[in-house]
Formats: sequence, C-alpha cells, structure tokens
Amino acid sequence: MIPDFVAALRAVVGPDHLLWLTGVNAIVRDAAGRVLLHRRSDTGEWSLLSGILEPGEQPAAGVVREVEEETGLRVVVERLAAVTVSPEVRHPGGDRAQYLELVFACRPAEPGQVARAADDESLEVGWFALDGLPPVRASVSERIALALAPEQRAFFTLA
Repeated sequence: MIPDFVAALRAVVGPDHLLWLTGVNAIVRDAAGRVLLHRRSDTGEWSLLSGILEPGEQPAAGVVREVEEETGLRVVVERLAAVTVSPEVRHPGGDRAQYLELVFACRPAEPGQVARAADDESLEVGWFALDGLPPVRASVSERIALALAPEQRAFFTLA
C-alpha cells in the first residue's frame, strides 16, 4: 500500500521523479532460527517484511508496525543490523524510488504467535530455515546475512 504522504508527493511530482524514501526491513527469527518471509502481492516474490517510514516515525517503531500490519505478529527489535541504499526501483505502477534501507534484527515478542497474511500486501507468509529459503532476490539474501553476522555491529559502507 502506498502511504498517504507518498501518494500526495506523487500527485505533485508525477511517477517519473525519483523519490528518496526511508525503508525499514525486518529480519525476524524465531527460537528455532527460522526466518519469516512473505510473498508480495505486487510481484509474487518472497521477500523480507518491509515498508516505508511515515514522516517523523521512529525507525524501530516503524519496523514493528510494518511486521504487525503485514503478518499480525508482534516483534521485539533486537538491533539495527545494517544501513544500505537500494538501487533505483521502478514499481509496478511506474513510480521511481530509491531507498535508504534500515535493516533490523527482530524476534517474536511472545512465543506461540501465529504469523499470517494480514493485509493486501502479502499473498502468504512462512517461516523458513536458512538452508531452505525459497527463491529470493540477492539483496534479500544479503540483508539476511548481515542481520545474522556474529559481530553484532551495524553494517554500512563508506563508498
């Protein structure tokens, strides 16, 4: 779903203007070490739970909100795992965007919660072992690896 503030911007600048937006990504792992993914309704691809921050929204609060909106699952943010920049994206509707991506390592807030496709952005959700992930884009695999890195420091590049 396109946030209202992005729709308002698009009404002014049109779809061909590149928007610079802040995205949040959740790497949610359960007690068994499985990763929660969803199959996106816009592309049909398996991906991370993610979304765009609302103006003034705290990033950790935004990632918690996005996961709950998309899966019904309440999560706890454990740490900021990475700060990256996406390549330019042309969305299915034609809008151009590029994202400052904040990647958070998360866990379910309570054991026994059931994740489900809770909104129209997800066709389905599933927990996957790291050695049994469905086909995903390289950037998804990279973000998962960054969140699972043993050094527990946020990743960023200087170039």
